[in-house]
This record gives sequence, C-alpha cells and structure tokens, in this order.
Amino acid sequence: EEQFWGGSFCFHSVMSAGRRIRSRSPRGSLSGDVQQFIDKTNLRYEILHRAFEEQFWGTKMNLSGEFSASRLAQTKVDMETFLRGSDGSSERARELLDSPALTDDQAKVLNIFQKTFSCYSMSDEVAAARQAITEHESKLEEMRNQMQLGFIDGQGQFCPASSVQLRTQMATSDDEALRKASYLGMRSIGTFICGNGFLDIVKQRNKFARDLGYKDFYDYKVTTAEGFDKDTLFGMLDGLEQRTRPLLHQARRLLEHTKGPSATEPWNSSHAIAGDVKKQMDPYFPFSRAVEMWGRSFAKMGISYRGAMMTLDLLDRPKKYSNGFCHWPQPAWIKDDGEWQPSVANFTSLADPKAVGSGLTGLTTLMHEAGHAAHFANINQKSPLFSQERAPTSVAYAETQSMFLDSLVSDGSWRGRYARTVDGVPMPADIHEKYIRSTKPYQVFELRSMLAVPYFEKRLYELKDEDVTAEGLERLAAEVEGLIQGGPSGRPLLSVPHILSDESSCYYHGYVLAEMAVWQTRAHFLKKYGRIVDNPSVGADLKRIYWECGNSRPFLETVKDLTGKTLSGDDWVAELQTDVEEYVASELQALALASAGPDPASEGCDVDLDMHMRLADGDTILADSKDAGFVSACRQFAAGL
Repeated sequence: EEQFWGGSFCFHSVMSAGRRIRSRSPRGSLSGDVQQFIDKTNLRYEILHRAFEEQFWGTKMNLSGEFSASRLAQTKVDMETFLRGSDGSSERARELLDSPALTDDQAKVLNIFQKTFSCYSMSDEVAAARQAITEHESKLEEMRNQMQLGFIDGQGQFCPASSVQLRTQMATSDDEALRKASYLGMRSIGTFICGNGFLDIVKQRNKFARDLGYKDFYDYKVTTAEGFDKDTLFGMLDGLEQRTRPLLHQARRLLEHTKGPSATEPWNSSHAIAGDVKKQMDPYFPFSRAVEMWGRSFAKMGISYRGAMMTLDLLDRPKKYSNGFCHWPQPAWIKDDGEWQPSVANFTSLADPKAVGSGLTGLTTLMHEAGHAAHFANINQKSPLFSQERAPTSVAYAETQSMFLDSLVSDGSWRGRYARTVDGVPMPADIHEKYIRSTKPYQVFELRSMLAVPYFEKRLYELKDEDVTAEGLERLAAEVEGLIQGGPSGRPLLSVPHILSDESSCYYHGYVLAEMAVWQTRAHFLKKYGRIVDNPSVGADLKRIYWECGNSRPFLETVKDLTGKTLSGDDWVAELQTDVEEYVASELQALALASAGPDPASEGCDVDLDMHMRLADGDTILADSKDAGFVSACRQFAAGL
C-alpha cells in the first residue's frame, strides 16, 4: 500500500502524457495576437481549476495534508475571480471576436470564453458578497462532514452510521424499530444544518442573485447553467408533475392495499416494496466484482477514456463526504499545436461491502460516476472551458450521460451477463421476475422523489427572509413532501446533500430533465439497434453526438441531434405505464439470453479502457492498474475488501 495525494500528485505525469493528433488549424495559419490570448487564457484557467479541484477532493475525502475549508474557499474565489474576466479578459475576448482573420476554431474558443465570463460577471461589491457566501458554505460543509450522524438502538445507545447506511437499513432491515430509528437519524441532518448556518446562507444567496438582477437564487442558477430561466424550467416540470400525479396516488393506494396501511410510512415504504427481494438479489451484486463488471461492460460498448488518469475512492468511512461525485482536476482538451491533453478524474461512492444491498447501490453509483468520467474524458474541443462542469455547462446535459449508463444495471440483458455471484453464477429468472413485480408498479415513486427537490428549492428561495427559519424550513419540506410524494419521504428533503454547496444547490432539476432524456435516448437506441448492452454502436453514437461537443452545444439541441425529437417526458411516462406482464416477459427473455453466455470474469483478456486507474481508500492506494493491468487491479482491490 502506498500513501498518496501530495497536492500536485498527478500533473507532471499527466502534462507529459499528451498525444499528438492532427490539428485542423496549424499554428502558421493563426493570428499570433489572438492565439496568444487564447493560449494564455487556457493555461491560466487550467492552473486555477486544478488548485480548486485538489482542495475539493482533499477536503471531501478528508485526506491528510494541506486541505481545509478555508483553502477550498480561497481557491474557489481565485478561480471565479478569473472567470469574472475582471482582469480585462472578457473585454479582450469580445474585441478579438471582431478580428477579420479569425479561424473557425478561434471564433469558437473566443465564444466559449465570452459565454463563460458572462456567467460570472459581477461588480466587486457583489463578488465580495459571493466570497463571503463561499466561506460560509465551506464551513457548513466541513461541519456536516464532521457531524456525529447515526441512530438510537433498542437499548437507547447511539450507533454511528452514515446517511447511506441509514437508508440501506430502511430498505433492508426486517426490524421496523430499527428502520424508524434510521429515519429519525436522517431527519437529524435537517435540524443540524438549520442550526449551523444554512438559514443565513439561503438569505445571502438570494440577496446575491437579486443584486445581479435575477428573481432569486434558483433563477440565477438555472439561467446561468441551462440558458433558460426558472419559469421556463418549471413550465417543463409542471407538465411532468401533473401527468404523473394520478400514477402516484394509484401506486400509494396499491401499496397500502397489498402491504397494509403502515407501508407508506417513510421508514417502511422502501422495505415494503423491495426489502425481501433486495436480500435475495444481494449475492448477485457482490461489491468485490463491481469495478471489474463496470470495466467489462463499458469496454464492450466501445467506451474509451482516451488516456485519462482516474482515482476511485469507493468505500464508506467516517468523515467522508456523504454522496457520490465525479470531478476533474484536469479537463480534457486539444491544445493549439494538436496535442491531446487527457483528463484526470476523481470519483467516489460510499460502499459498505458487508451491508445487504450495498453491493447494488455501490455498483449503480460506480456506473453513474464512471459515466460522468467517460463523458468528460471524450470532450474534443480546443479549450478546457468546454470540458469543465460548471456554468455554462448544463446540469441536465452532464447528468444525462451518467444516468443513461447507470440505467443499464436494471436491465435483464445487463443482469444476465454481469449480475453474478463471486463464483460466476448468474441471477436466476425467478429473482429478477420478483424484483420487477415488486418494483414496477411503484416506479413513479422515484420520479416524484426527484421532482420533490427542485420544487422544495424553488419555494425555499421564494421565501421572504423573515420566513427563513428552522421551523419554516421544516414546515416547507413537509408541505412539498406531501404535495409531490404523497407524504413524508424516507429521504427527508433537508437531508439531501446537494442543497448545501453552491456547486450542487438548485441543481436537482438537472436529474429530472436528464431522466427524461435518458428514456428518450433508450427508446431511440432500442428502435435503431434493437439492443443497448454490449453494443459498441451505442458507445460510438454517445461519443460522437453527446460527448465530443462538450458545452459548445445547448443540452436540448444535443438530445434532438441524437434522438431526432424535442425533449419531452413522453418516453418516461410510457415506461411508467408499461403493462407489468408484458414487461416481465420481455425482461425474462433478455435475461435468459444474456445468462447463457460465460461469466465475464472468466474471459482471459484484460480490459482496455485506455486509462490509468488507481483504487484508493482515503490516503491509501489499494490497487493500481499500471502495475499489472485493469483486471489485476480490480482483483487486488476485491481481495482486500
């Protein structure tokens, strides 16, 4: 085992790992003044982006070394000061766009400079207010990471547990008292954040946004990220909410009828729906195989990471950030001389290999975050500003890629091939059928759970300052849970980690829009190719149409480019309304066909994803693919669990 992450662990190796590709615009044909400005801006952004992302990873993973909330806040301020264009870069980019000798590539880069600068443009006074908010956010997030979260057991003893463990217990434990205690543990997060600065942050965010001319903070966030305002967004979401409201009430009545009146209690619903079948499925999703199955699945789809360096911190532990994410200390891009700069990605999940259900949860998170990494590793543009995840990059655009790939884990065609015991035994048909019959009638619950977060944050930032109190937020959360989810939620709205940090607050609508795009994309591929799993044509289309453009094209245009249709919720709603018997027959056929093949782990060849992978647990490297290849690293990691 090796200690790692010393502040700039990867950049000498990464920066020297460039690959030559043919440049469309040789340097000799470019205006020197324009190109000098572009090169200088790209380099400066890379440096500031890298410093922030190192602090982000170090603080979120609670690593040793010079990582702290104050340093994280300062590196963010430094980066956003540059992105404001306050050094004259914004004006200079605008001037150069009028140059008669611009190449198409230069014009495209200068336009993304201008678009990015415009998202962060503000006066010094407003920028100072934003800096103060950033510092308060960092302190609150640090306190939340240090929070003694857990539950009170039957003997009255406090038992530490992460939010992931609490939700897993609600889903899988047969002990209702333990499930309720876990739910109360989740609710304690809301009490904690309201008592430790969140209320002031909400008020400060709103004042900041209004000083910039927006209606409120939500309007500011969605406009800068998506390119349309809050009213346009909720016009789209309202239609989905109204169309699925009858399905919600129907599903809740069915759950109460089949499982009893207490089944809709927030600590009981997930267990009542699929608690038994999740236990039966558990041996077929051992976390020890998860990394290898992700790699084999993506490789079969022809997905490549184009020379990326990836660090994966996948195991749950105390004081680690309580949500999966993927960030990029080094964006992928093409330099002016044609040299390819591979990405560097860090991503995390919160797996507990000993907990029932954690294998499936950990695998799904892994597929999701690895999907993000694949997308951003394949952005093929001439500035790192095309391949960074902040505004003007659309949240919905970024989440479509990851959610499409994690959706495969529920497919019979994926499970038949990859959901196997440690000995390679495939999942039996009766278990997959039981899973479908247990969950399909209640699939609308997931949609409504997604919708609840943006509706809560919308109303949160519409509150008057005097109403932003702990009691007011608790009351608002209860109202939204009742309206959107039919009653109290097993994931209390004030426990959702996204609402705390600037990067992820007023973000969750992106998941809803992305899920609309996911089902539309799935329907397109199934009609075009007949299958998605292990289909390299799907991987090629994703790369060519969705990934390579980065944020140079609007999200809604990319969806139409691929599917040929304007984004809508039609395919998602149709999926919710699919007849269960018809769905069971189709899924069991796909499962049987895929199960007939050999265990993927028995295939002799290594997996080539064209990347360097390190598996870590905090400061410690557990396995490294550079030593003996991808599969060897996966098995070394598995052996140590």
